[in-house]
Formats: sequence, structure tokens, C-alpha cells
Amino acid sequence: MTKNPYDILGVNKTATDKEIKSAYRKLAKKYHPDLNPNDKASTDKFKSISSAYDLLKDKELRASFDRGEIDEQGNPNNPYGGGNERQYYRDFKQGQNSGDRYYHSEEQINPEDFADIFGSMFGGRAGGSTNKNHFYHQQNADVHYKLDISFMESALGIEKQVTMPDGNSLKIKIPEGIKNGQKLRLKGKGHKLPNGQLGNAYIEVNIIPHKIFKRDGNDIYTSVPIAIHEAILGASIEVQTIHGSVNVKIPKKTDSGKRFRLKGKGIKSGNHYVDVKIVMPEKIDDELEKSITNWAKNHSYNPRKINGGA
Repeated sequence: MTKNPYDILGVNKTATDKEIKSAYRKLAKKYHPDLNPNDKASTDKFKSISSAYDLLKDKELRASFDRGEIDEQGNPNNPYGGGNERQYYRDFKQGQNSGDRYYHSEEQINPEDFADIFGSMFGGRAGGSTNKNHFYHQQNADVHYKLDISFMESALGIEKQVTMPDGNSLKIKIPEGIKNGQKLRLKGKGHKLPNGQLGNAYIEVNIIPHKIFKRDGNDIYTSVPIAIHEAILGASIEVQTIHGSVNVKIPKKTDSGKRFRLKGKGIKSGNHYVDVKIVMPEKIDDELEKSITNWAKNHSYNPRKINGGA
């Protein structure tokens, strides 16, 4: 296989930076290890593509290579004549690959390029966790995660444990009322570059929807079924909130869709709103049917006329 970086990327020596970048992205996406699991040939090809791009994207290194001063690895062709030919580049090349994590000093494959294949789990191969936190890409020394949490955990706050790419576990405090897509920054918890710089870890929160609770800001909304006799006669019903169950008094003649406010029972200082829905019994027995029939004969009640209908 050729070692010439131009040939590896399939571009001419006169190619522009934009053309080089475009060629790299196309090849990197095709040969990325996450898209070709257990394929050593693709992995080797990806490393070769990455190495070529690392050299050609740097104007200074590219010029030195074109002049024949350094080889495709960034090493001086004349160790006695050029001084230090960007030792940082060679140090970085030696330390940039760790296990199955592939990254570069500046340029990254956009994780959205893989969205049609991975969905929301970009690069899910690295650092497994029972909390479903996924390392999906790295920018310089920074690392980025997606962390799935439940609705209740987001509403009340919780301390979670995640596994970093280097295998270390960290406890993360999820604040009360965190919103979906919000990011937490863990300073200095990213990767370490050869120059000693420590990156940050960014945790993007993905909130799993709740079956009955809906959120709007810090307010919570639920729909609660009530029986026909509770709506007519009134009742005290039990309603679940994020803070536990409470009793709600349903007054006589309550209409379906009536909304009740539970002050301070939402997130932080938010409220909980309960919409009641009248639900018919599974079976209308003879007694109920007879009673309603007699009531209807003796009353001229028509809700459509009351509401301005026909």
C-alpha cells in the first residue's frame, strides 16, 4: 500500500484544503472501525487515512513534506539538517490512538454523519455502562457522552455513576429539574494530550419520557380517570405526583376535562396540574340503565344546547 498521503486520500498534490478535507471525510466514513467491526483491514486503512490527513491538513507540515524535508510520518529526512520538525506532531501521532478510540487533534468526523446507522448512540463501542452512557466523539482532549436518565431522576435530581473511556468511573450529580439535552461539564476529566493539557468531559442528558407525567417548564401535567358517580356526587381521589401521592377533592357535578392545580407539587417551585376524565364503567348493568332512562325522561337536560350547540 502506498505511503504517499496524497495517494492515500486520492487527491492531487495541488488539491485545496477543502478538497483534502472532503476526501478525508468520505474515506473516514467508509472505513471507520465503528462501521466495520472486527475488520482489521478497514481499521488499518482508517489509521492510514487519518495519518495522511493529519499531515496534509497542517499547512506547515504539508509544505515541509512537499519540499522533501520530512517523510509521510513527519520525521525529518535529514536528521542533521532541519532542526526540530514539529516534534509535537510526532508525539501526538504516537499517542493519539488508544484502544478502539480514534480521534485527531483538531478535525473530527461529524457524528451526525453516522446518525442513519447509529441513531442516538454515536460510537457506542467505547466504555460500556449499566447506565447506558455512550462515548460518541472527541474534540481535542475533550470527551462527550450521552447519558440516559429517567423522568423522575431528571425532576428530583440524582447522583449517577458513569464509566469514562479510560475505564475510570465517575460519580455525576444530576441537578434537580435538568432539561432534556442539557449538558454537564466535568472539568479536567477528559483525555490528556502529550503537552499535558487535560480536556473536559461533557455529559449530554437524554430524559426517558414518563408514562403519565408530562412536563412544561417546571410544571407537571397528568390526566386522571374518574367514575361517573364520582363526577356526579363528588369524591376524594388519590393522585400520584413526583413527590408522592396526594388526595384531591373532586366536587359534585365535575365535568370531564376539569383541571385542578396542586400548588408546589411540580419541579422545584412548579405546580402539578390534574385533568380529570370521566370514564364509563366497563359494563352498564340493568339497574344503572333503568335509573338513567327514568332520569332522562323526567329532565330536559341537553349539554349541546347549554354550550350553544344545536
